[in-house]
Amino acid sequence: MESPTIGREAFRGHGLGNDYLVFEAPEPEAHGAGLLLTPANVRAICHRTRGLGSDGIVVLLDRDPDDGVFPLRMFNPDGSEFERSGNGLRILGACLHRMGRVAKGDTFRVRSGGSEIAMTLHAVSELGILDLSVEMGRARTGFEALGLDTGALDEAHRADHPELGPLDFHPVSVGNPHAVLFTPDLSDAHREAVGAFLAVHPAFPEGTNVQLAHVEDSGQLRIAIWERGVGATEASGTSSCAAAVAAVDTGKLPAGRIEVTMEGGLLAVDVTAELEVTLRGPVQEVGRVELADTFVRWMAQAG
Repeated sequence: MESPTIGREAFRGHGLGNDYLVFEAPEPEAHGAGLLLTPANVRAICHRTRGLGSDGIVVLLDRDPDDGVFPLRMFNPDGSEFERSGNGLRILGACLHRMGRVAKGDTFRVRSGGSEIAMTLHAVSELGILDLSVEMGRARTGFEALGLDTGALDEAHRADHPELGPLDFHPVSVGNPHAVLFTPDLSDAHREAVGAFLAVHPAFPEGTNVQLAHVEDSGQLRIAIWERGVGATEASGTSSCAAAVAAVDTGKLPAGRIEVTMEGGLLAVDVTAELEVTLRGPVQEVGRVELADTFVRWMAQAG
């Protein structure tokens, strides 16, 4: 798929520290006014010290679609395109609210990765905190759900880590791939060792997001996250959903509302017995930023 064209202004927001930039595609009549969002340009914009800095980019392709479904594309900071992000989608919802396209109490729909996704804006605080939910659809579990190459795993379908030994994981798809490992060790060192290994393991044809998960005595689910194309992150909506689904699917938690705690804070995930998933939590509007003309020219020369 060819790279989209974007304008130079972006909306910035975060969900529990997981931040995204939302760019709009320029109007059709604005010929020559846009910037081609190549993988190299994505990497330059998302760079934490040499660019605007972001955990990803959402491109709103049409702010006034004829069918009322807002089309979008999503990009990791390494330049790769991906299917969906629970936080990225909710930050887009905050952007649509700022643009006057979505009001408090509205349920609206977006289109990402070929799927239509329903979202609801429940409340907006005076401090710019938005309470948004996303209907993530029915999750799928098992090796077929991710199209795994089981030939790259051992006979017990485990990934053989060179230092940690065989890793048991629970495959989950919530529109994007996840590998959930239940372990009491959620340390940064363990997350990096497992996450960096599994995220690019040959068993996953498109790579995978990785969650270390632990069900506490209180019934709360705590996770540490390694995102495909990103690395360690404070929070992730789809990771929260995948971990909650895995907990229900393995019988570690009953279906219903599950509180998922991660470094950035807490998200609520509702999982039915049929693995229908709804994600809800806060998003904060940070502001608007603009790419300088000189930075755009530098990206063009850098190639």
